[in-house]
Amino acid sequence: MKLAGDDAIARQEEERTATYRVKLPRRVVERPILQVARRVLIALTVLVVTALIVWIDRDGYNDNSDGHVDLLDSFYYATVTLSTTGYGDITPVSDAARLTNIFVITPLRVLFLIILVGTTLEVLTERTREEWRLKRWRSTLRDHTVVVGFGTKGRSAVETVCASGLKPEQVVVVDPSPKVVESANAHGYAGVTGDATRSSVLLQAEVQRARKIIIATQRDDTAVLVTLTARQLNRGAKIVAAVREEENAPLLRQSGADAVITSASAAGRLLGLSVLSPHAGMVMEDLIQKGSGLDLVERPVTKSEVGLQPKETEDLVVSVIRGHRVLGYDDSAVGSLKLTDRLITITRVTPMTQLAPDMKPTPRN
Repeated sequence: MKLAGDDAIARQEEERTATYRVKLPRRVVERPILQVARRVLIALTVLVVTALIVWIDRDGYNDNSDGHVDLLDSFYYATVTLSTTGYGDITPVSDAARLTNIFVITPLRVLFLIILVGTTLEVLTERTREEWRLKRWRSTLRDHTVVVGFGTKGRSAVETVCASGLKPEQVVVVDPSPKVVESANAHGYAGVTGDATRSSVLLQAEVQRARKIIIATQRDDTAVLVTLTARQLNRGAKIVAAVREEENAPLLRQSGADAVITSASAAGRLLGLSVLSPHAGMVMEDLIQKGSGLDLVERPVTKSEVGLQPKETEDLVVSVIRGHRVLGYDDSAVGSLKLTDRLITITRVTPMTQLAPDMKPTPRN
C-alpha cells in the first residue's frame, strides 16, 4: 500500500500512547488537586496576614499565661481564631484590638472557611456532577455519528452533516490531539482524546452504538486501521472514509468502508473543471456546500410520485436508488418510480428572489 507523504505533525499525534479521555462540551474542573493546593496556599496567606495584624497590635492583647503576646502567640491566636476554635487564653483587651477583630479578623475568618471548606465541596461536587453527566451521556447515546479526525476534512464533514439536521450532541469526535478535542468541544461536540486505531479508544466514543462513522485521518494507513477496528466493533454502521491516494481506496473498501472519498483526486477534478468551465466549477462547489444555493438531497419517493418517470417529478432527479443499485435518471432500467425507491435530487435552498437572473434554472419541459 502506498503511504501518504510524510507529515511530521500527524505522525507525532497519531503515534501517541493509548491513553484517552472523554471530554464533554461544557467546561469541567481540571486537576482538582492543583486547585485545592492553590486555595490552601491562599488560606495560609490569610493566616499569615492575620498573625501579622495581631503581632503589630500585640499591646492590645492579653495572654493569660504571661501577659505578653509574642510572634508565636500571634500565630497561635490567628490559628485558633480563623478555625473558630477560640480557647480564650489570648483575648483582645484594647478598643483598637477589638475593632480590628470585628472589621478585619472576622472577615478574614469567613474567607478562610470559605476557601478551605468551600473549595473541597466545590471540587467534590463538580467531580461527582461530571461523572454523573458522563454516565448519563453514555446511557442516552444511540445512533450517533463518530468522526475520527477533526482536521479540515473532518470539520467540513461534520458541518455538512449537521446542516442536514443532525444535532451537535449526536456527534462524537475522536482525535489524538487534546487541543483539537477542545476545539470540537467549543463547537458543541463531545470528544475523546486518543488513538482511534485502538478499540479501547473507539469504545469510549460508543462506536458500537453509532449509526455513522466518518474517518478523516491525516494518513491513509491510519484510515485503514481505523476502518478495520471500527468495522469489527460495529457491523451495521455506515462507514465513510477519506484517503489521499486513489490507489488506496480499494484497500479501504476491503477493510469495511461503505464509501471512500479520494480527497486529492476530488480536489484535482474540481480544479480541472473550474479551468475548463469556471461556471461549472461554481455550480459543483455550490452542490457540495450544504445549506446554501443548490443542494444534493437523498429522499424517499412519495406516494404521489409512484408510477411516474424521474423527469415527471417536481424536483430535478439525478439518480434513482433501487435496492443496492444507483441508476441514472435516464437509465432504461428505472422505468417508473416505485415506493421503495429513493431519489437523489437537486433542490434549491435559497429563495429564487435572492439569485441573479442568469443563475435561475430554466423551466423544465
